[in-house]
Parts: sequence; structure tokens; C-alpha cells
Amino acid sequence: MSHRFSLRQLEYAVAVADTLNFRKAAERCNVSQPSLSAQLAQLEEAIGVRLFERDRRRVILTRHGSDVIARARVLLHHADDVESSARHAADPFAGTMRIGIIPTVSPYLLPRVAPLLRRQYPRLRLLWREEKTASLSEQLESGALDAMLVAREAHLGEVEAAVIAEDRFVLAAARTHRLMQDRRPLRAAALRGEDVLLLEDGHCFRDQALAICAKARAHELEFRATSLPTLVQMVASGGAVTLLPELAVSVEGRGLELRRFADPAPHRTIVLAWRKTSPLRNALRAIAATLRSAVDL
Repeated sequence: MSHRFSLRQLEYAVAVADTLNFRKAAERCNVSQPSLSAQLAQLEEAIGVRLFERDRRRVILTRHGSDVIARARVLLHHADDVESSARHAADPFAGTMRIGIIPTVSPYLLPRVAPLLRRQYPRLRLLWREEKTASLSEQLESGALDAMLVAREAHLGEVEAAVIAEDRFVLAAARTHRLMQDRRPLRAAALRGEDVLLLEDGHCFRDQALAICAKARAHELEFRATSLPTLVQMVASGGAVTLLPELAVSVEGRGLELRRFADPAPHRTIVLAWRKTSPLRNALRAIAATLRSAVDL
């Protein structure tokens, strides 16, 4: 069956939908604005649907346009997979691979694994993107990422994943805090009534820590940190406690007293995840094995 529109025209439409600006979309696609506008007009004529409302002040995606753009993203994603599959058929460890990683893992894992990955796969260029889980999942689904390094306990959608490590949580507080006067592993129930500081919304680590604290009936303070370094500074200066992933302890644990939890200790499972249809799945499994060998938790 022949079609009266092209993948290039769909790419232009998606660019306009993303930017809601014809000039910015043209710059993103490396074409002139008149050329982009003409191609979109041909696309709308071919499918019989108006995609955008446009005046001098703004661009709006129409109701029918929203459905078309959603389907266009899927088509472009599958087209990328076709191209990627062909490119990596001869050598899956050559070219560029885009991997997302969450902020509570990135600064603690990448410095130790990036040099190893470069030595292990010298022809592979890894592009890392640090963002929160929800954003990474969207980018993975759309094809903007090839894989993501995240916690399995978060909602990841329909993905395939390889376990990298189990990252236990530890309790962190100032050295004078009453819970730090005993060095024996403690139960989560010991947090009952304690003031707790946690990360801001959007971090999957916050959701896991909050579930533990809520079950123990701890009291979360109003301040919410944007990052683990901010979190530990606030804990060090006051009477509150927090939870840290063991992966971050060597960097963020300085200046704080740490206490481990008794088994079964709360933890998160760090995984490398990719689309189930990805043509890179075998290469990603090998990269996951390399990551696993470099993590000592």
C-alpha cells in the first residue's frame, strides 16, 4: 500500500507539536521555515486532517492533530528501530547509544563505571542523560533513549530489564542524634515519631523512603530537598534523620553518622531497562553484565 506522506513530513509535524513554534521546529529539523510549512501543508492535505491552528501569536495542536501526532511518534520510533537494527547488525558495540540515568544513581555510579565501559567497548559512544524516572520512561518509550538506569521499584512501563545491584538504605543523622548512640542494626519501626527530611516529589527514591517512614509513622518535615547533597547538609545541621542509598554513602555520608537496618533491610533494585522490541537487547544485556561486575554493594 502506497502512502501520500513521508516520514520526513511526520518528523516536521512532531517537531512543531513539541515546540509549538514553526521557526523553532524548522531550526530543530535543519530546514527553512517556508519549506517546513509547505511540507506540513502537503501532509495535512494528504491525510485530510488539520493538525495545527496558527496565528501570529501562537500555535495550537488540534484535537484530531493530537491523535495523529501520537501515532506519528510511534511510527517514527519503529522507523528508528529499523535503522538502528540495520546499523548495529554488523557490530552492536559500535556507534552511539543513549542511556538515561536517575540523579540518585548518576553521580555515584558513573565515575566508577564510565572508564570501564570505555575500555570494554572502545567503538561504542555512550551518551548519558540524567533526569527523573518519569521523564526517562517517556523518552525510552518514544525512542529518544535506548535504555535507562533506574530503580525497578518505580513504575517503568512495559520494559525488559537486567538487575545491576540491590542498593540497601541506611539511616543518616547528626552524630548527636539519639538513634546514633546505638550501633546495632535497627528496625524501621524505630523511626516512629522521628522528624524526617526527604527529597522533593518526582524522585523515585523519595517515594520508597516515604513509604518506609509512613509505615513507621515518622513525621516528614515540610522542607524537601532537590538533591541528595542538599538533603545531607540539612540533616547535618539539625535534629532530623533521613535515608540514604548505600550507593551514595561514600560520597554523601561524610560528616554524618550512619546506621544500618536489620534484615530484611529496605532497599531498591537498580536495573538497566530497555524496550522489549529493542534491536539492541543483546548488546544491552552485555553492558548490564559489565555494570554489574563494577558495582560493589
